[in-house]
This record gives sequence, structure tokens and C-alpha cells, in this order.
Amino acid sequence: MTKFQILKNLAVVSFGFFSLFTAFISISNLQTSLNIDDGVGPGSLSIIYGALVLSCMFLPPIVIAHLGCKWTIAISMTGYILYMGANMHAIWALMAPAAVLLGLGAAPLWSAKCTYLTQTGVWYAKITNQSKDAVINKFFGIFFMLFQASQISGNLVSSLVFSKNNTELNLTDDVLQGCGANFDPTQTTNNTNLERPDQNKVYIVCGVYLGFAVIAAVIIALFLDKIDLKKDKNTKPSLSLLIGTFRHLATSPAQILLIPLTMYSGVEQAFFSGDFTRSYVTCSIGIWNVGYIAICYGIVDAICCFTFGRLVQYVGHIPFFALAAVLHGSVQVTLLLWLPDPDMIYIYYILAGLWGMGDAVIQTQINALYGFLFTENTEAAFANYRLWESCGFIFAFAYNDYIATYIKLYVCMGVLSVGMMGYTAVEFLQRSKAGKSYDISKN
Repeated sequence: MTKFQILKNLAVVSFGFFSLFTAFISISNLQTSLNIDDGVGPGSLSIIYGALVLSCMFLPPIVIAHLGCKWTIAISMTGYILYMGANMHAIWALMAPAAVLLGLGAAPLWSAKCTYLTQTGVWYAKITNQSKDAVINKFFGIFFMLFQASQISGNLVSSLVFSKNNTELNLTDDVLQGCGANFDPTQTTNNTNLERPDQNKVYIVCGVYLGFAVIAAVIIALFLDKIDLKKDKNTKPSLSLLIGTFRHLATSPAQILLIPLTMYSGVEQAFFSGDFTRSYVTCSIGIWNVGYIAICYGIVDAICCFTFGRLVQYVGHIPFFALAAVLHGSVQVTLLLWLPDPDMIYIYYILAGLWGMGDAVIQTQINALYGFLFTENTEAAFANYRLWESCGFIFAFAYNDYIATYIKLYVCMGVLSVGMMGYTAVEFLQRSKAGKSYDISKN
């Protein structure tokens, strides 16, 4: 490919995912507030990531070998389309099958995307005579900038459609005491903010999201160029694929050490979309504010993804991971101590923005780190990435309806601490292996 073709394809992949996750991220943010009857909302999210775990073990190498990266991405998007449609009538009979199909397609989707960006990034580095790690970081930074920007468009839709006048908030102090870290989903409450919106508004929101998902698949199918990875098209489903997935894990100390941090990526995203949105925002200031606050999160996340992806080549990975640990750790302590107050709405935005800044580090730097450390085995590495990140999601959504929010915050703190210790060990291993004293991002 020429430089122009590579950059064009980077734009196509990024805008395709922007459109797809305009729908999915936004509907995910609403699941614990919108579809709480019989636990269908968080339950369907847990099913998605459970199916994704199984998919990570078997499907990515097979699907990519037979379809190639382009058609793997396009076809995998159909599961997201079905899930958007199922949300129009959110019952288990529709949501569960749609969630399974989405989860099965998600692992090939993300593995194909990561393989595509990594491979084209390597080609671009050769053409421009740049460092592979620097180019891969830039590509992932650009991708995640647009990916996180999808929260702006999607969440704006939900807030505008569900909008109400804030003067309708008539919560007593006793009701507010049950929000925030004190929120307990097992306890009944007379909080009117937690009631489901009018069904006609739900149809409008889900219809718009369905349209975005369809547009995403069309963008990829029409405009993304194929790349030849010289994969064996005779690859068939077998236990050897499962063994191969874990062989990479068993033979790579760095992969093992990165498991807790990779799981934290899922835990922290699940906390924001499932617990912060319900326990703090919906509970105290209404579901119509979820979108606006998530937009703040998305804008900060998008800007930081782009900025951090470019700056890492100058300062290395270490300062950014340290920044993420400080940001998320500080916000988690604040959320433990702070009682949500509708009269201080700016605090919701500040906390969401700081969480988004930390998430930008987690998303860009872990992806880039995997791409750099495991360049020779990207499919297995990124399959492991999605596997362990999905375990974090499953873990978080599985207990969503059963324990109080303050316990979930302690879980976040614990996983973050262990994850950062594992990353630190990876840095020491890489320095020892290279026999050099500078950051692995500069090798």
C-alpha cells in the first residue's frame, strides 16, 4: 500500500468503529438504568462478554484466515445491529440471543481491527523510516480518539430524547442518601428517577442507534481495502486453536503479568457505564443527564487518546500508566466519600472527565503495548487481550445487581493496584531482556 492508502484505511476503520460504537457504547451506558426489569440490562451485557470469552478462544484466527480482516470486521458488525434492534423490546427472549451473537462476533471484530492497524502501521513505518512502536502508537491514538468521540454523538441522542426539566427533581434528603457509594440495587426505593422512560422515547433512541450500526457495516464493506496476511484458509475449528490461544499465554511471562491490568480495563469501563451512570447520575439527577455527563467523559477520553498516542514516543509508557493509576485511584476514593448533590452538578462532569482521562491511558497504552511486545503473534496476543478484558467485564456485570456500590469501588481499587504491579514487572523484564536503561517504548 502507498502512504495515502494506509492513511485512508486508518480513517475508514476509525470512522466505521465510530459509527458502530456511537450505538453500542451509548446503549451500554443506559442498560442498568433503562432495562432493569428482571436484570435484563446488566444481564445481557454479562452474556455479551461471556460469549466474547468463548469467541476469543476459538474464532479470531479461523474467521480472519477465511474472511480476511476486512470482511471479518464487516460481518462481525451484524451482531451489534441485532442487539440494537432487540433493545426496542428488551425481554430475555430477544436480548439474550442477540447478546450471544454480538459477543461471538466481538472477538473477531477487535482482533481483525488490531491486526489490521498493527500490520498497516508496520508498513507505514517502513515506508516513512519511522519506529514501529511510534507509528503503532500514533495509529491506535487516532483510532481511539474517534472511537471515544462516538460517545458524544450517541449520548447526545439519548439525553435529547429523554430530556426533562430539572425542576422535576423532587428528591428528599433520605432518598439522596441512597445514591452514590450507598446505592444498593437489592433494596427497594421510591426514587422516581429510577423509573423507566416512556416507551415511545425508547423506540426513538434505539432506532437511531440501529441506524448508526447499519451505517458502520456499510462503511467497512464499501471503503476498506483488503490486506493479504497469507493465512492458511484450510484452518478449521479444533481444540488445537484453544491450545494455541493459551500456549501464547503460557509461554509469555509478559502476557501473564499483564492479565490483571487487562482485566482492569474491563472492570473500570463496566463501573463507569454500569455503576457511575446508575448509582450517581440516574439516581440523583435523572437518566436524561447520563448522556450529557457521558459526553464530557467521551470528549476528554477522545482528546487524551489522540494526545497520549503522540506523546508516548517522547516520554515512554511509564509516566502515562502512573498518571492513570493516580487519576483513577483518586476518583475512586472521591466517589467513596462524596454524596451526590443535584445542586453541584459540575462535580459529576469533573469526575467523569478525570475518569475519561485515565481510561484514555488504559485504552491506548495497553493496546500499543500489546502491539509492540507481541508483534510476531498479534492475533493470539490481541485475542488474549479481549479474553482477559472480557473477564473483567463479566466479573463486574455479574455482581452488578447484587452488591452495593462502595464494595464495587473497593474491587476497582484492588484490581487497579495489582494491575499496576504487574505492568511494573513487565517493564523490569523488558529492560533486563534488552539490557538497556530506557523505557521499552523507545526500543
